[in-house]
Amino acid sequence: MKKFIQITMMLLVAVLSLTACIKKSSLPECPNGRVRTAHVGVGGMGRADLDAIASHPQVDVVALCDVDSKNLASAKKAYPNAKIYKDYRVMLKELEKEIDAVVVATPDHTHAPVSIMAMEMDKPVYCEKPLTHHISESRTMARLAKEKGLPTQMGIQVHSFYEYKLATYLIQSGIIGRSKYVKAWSPKNWGYDGKIPEGADEIPETLDWNLWLGTAKARPYKKGYYHPGNWRKLLDFGCGTLGDMGVHIFDTPYNALQLDVPKTVKTICRQPNGVGFPLNNTVIYEFPQTKHTTDDFKWIWYDGPGAPTLADDLMLPNGEKLPEQGVMFIGEKGRLLLPHIGVPKLIVNGKYKDMSKEIKAIEKKYNIAQGEKDFMKNRGHYHEFIDACLGKGGTSAPFSYSAKLTEVILLGTIAGRFPGETLHWNAKEAKFKEEKANKLLDAPYRKF
Repeated sequence: MKKFIQITMMLLVAVLSLTACIKKSSLPECPNGRVRTAHVGVGGMGRADLDAIASHPQVDVVALCDVDSKNLASAKKAYPNAKIYKDYRVMLKELEKEIDAVVVATPDHTHAPVSIMAMEMDKPVYCEKPLTHHISESRTMARLAKEKGLPTQMGIQVHSFYEYKLATYLIQSGIIGRSKYVKAWSPKNWGYDGKIPEGADEIPETLDWNLWLGTAKARPYKKGYYHPGNWRKLLDFGCGTLGDMGVHIFDTPYNALQLDVPKTVKTICRQPNGVGFPLNNTVIYEFPQTKHTTDDFKWIWYDGPGAPTLADDLMLPNGEKLPEQGVMFIGEKGRLLLPHIGVPKLIVNGKYKDMSKEIKAIEKKYNIAQGEKDFMKNRGHYHEFIDACLGKGGTSAPFSYSAKLTEVILLGTIAGRFPGETLHWNAKEAKFKEEKANKLLDAPYRKF
């Protein structure tokens, strides 16, 4: 009897261990060692994502979804065996057992609704940047991915580029000492100072306007104002220049300095108009100290026409002009310039300093190669996600990381509704000290 109980207990422990393993890593079954993908949003960046994912030798594209039939027709021509849908909800329900992973490349406001539905079905998700439109959504997606053990990746493709990996390791090696502050910039202008247009235009036959709006509040269609390209400018759908280019340009310093979420944020911009993002923004963050930063570390972001605001710490040797977009690390022992997209440059005492020895040592230590910068040939960021779905390693920008990065971005867009005011963020409680700002952490979903 005693032996029987021991055997029973051993079997029970084995079963519980197996169950825990399954819960920890909800990988797709991947019949025949292949990943069957479904793609929501197949125009513009969505088409680029589709082609890059499909270039993995173990991928079968089984479903395409878009609210614009022109985008669908083009994608269907390239992937004739895929089923087509205009409503992601219908696609996911009908093909739940035929899909192993979902790729989301829709306007920002629909990232979370699509991704959350897919993850609740235990599907790994590759989602474009910024991860979500609201902070509450980012936290939900990070929690779901952790609870279900799902492979996830946010579409910050430069995260996998050689130049950005190199800059990360150079900073962490202490080449400029601890960083005192960072300045980052983009002159892109995803802002809108106008009013909501009056009246309504005829909805194109190719567009399902209700599905395009999705969970956002209903409004009339106006040609050229929302779809296909101007939604980034508008508060209800996009995240401005900060949410577009900021995610890419923030990524390397955020990762290199091992930052968390900020203590305070202040945005200097025009007064809010309730419709669009300002044309120009300066966002100032204060972060908790890390081993790579000083205790008074700050982060300053500039966007819009004329960005950045020039100062001595942005002056380059030999009278050179700043790159159009990029980031400058200002440290105790020098500065490191990282253009977007380009090779990092070390500046000490106003002069460029050769880093060839340091670079060789880093390439050897971390096994990174120059060939990784050929993105179109490598497509490593996408393939990394598919490999993770197959149980071959992890991803470098999972939702556990990218949700926090997105939170930083979204804190800046919220601060833009209160120009010049310093907002205090409590990361543990996920709320501001200033109650008025907490109303912008989420928004009700429209039933559609």
